[in-house]
Amino acid sequence: MLDPGGRLLSRSDPVLLGVVHLPPLPGSPGFSRDGMGPVLEAAQRDSERLLEAGLDGYIIENFGDAPFFKGAVPAHTVAAMTRVATLLARSDAIVGVNVLRNDVQSALAIATVTDLDFVRVNVHVGAMVTDQGLIEGNAAQTLRLRESLGSRVRIAADVDVKHARPLAAGFDRGEAARETYERGRADILIVSGVATGAPVRREELEQVARAAPEAPVWIGSGATAESARDLLTMAHGIIVGSSIKENGLVREPVDLDRARRFVDAARSA
Repeated sequence: MLDPGGRLLSRSDPVLLGVVHLPPLPGSPGFSRDGMGPVLEAAQRDSERLLEAGLDGYIIENFGDAPFFKGAVPAHTVAAMTRVATLLARSDAIVGVNVLRNDVQSALAIATVTDLDFVRVNVHVGAMVTDQGLIEGNAAQTLRLRESLGSRVRIAADVDVKHARPLAAGFDRGEAARETYERGRADILIVSGVATGAPVRREELEQVARAAPEAPVWIGSGATAESARDLLTMAHGIIVGSSIKENGLVREPVDLDRARRFVDAARSA
């Protein structure tokens, strides 16, 4: 685990993270009859390519488990993700975990026991209408669980997360950013496009950056080698997925050449 005051919360040295999109885990539609072996092999391959390309680390997601539970996932999913996290945990990289769709309790437990650096929570405050139904944030429980675990894992929380729409009429993204950072006490704010691989709208990123000027802000979707330089004029980090996969397809393996081009472009910002 990194020093909590180090790169993870840096506002001057951009943080570049890839995504380890896990294939279906046990119990999910499409899980391989060959067991966990293919899952671990794919995770190891992609994580190694991301670091070889020069990214600072990665976030592990149970992306292949769709359709997702909107709340707590089954115990076997937690067990499988803990096994993967144990394999991919590194002392020389930034590593996080996201238990989709919104099981931050399990994510915190996994990250704490495997010495990861952060968790991503899709809905930390407020309420969002999603393909899983209505999901409500539970910052109070999340922060108290972290305290009870004596954990130093950081919370990276989405503002107006992808694949969702705000429940409240007259949604104010700037106000949501302030609520997430100040009252929800998230450590990092994430801004994404409307869906996986969709670019962030510049005006929305500006709203969040203006509303919470003290918060580290990360891009959560849609970043490319062509857009990275511009995004990092306002953001402090990027989580990149689809654009550095083979043929730009999210379910394909990480493409080492694409990942290197992305890193070169981002580091030139």
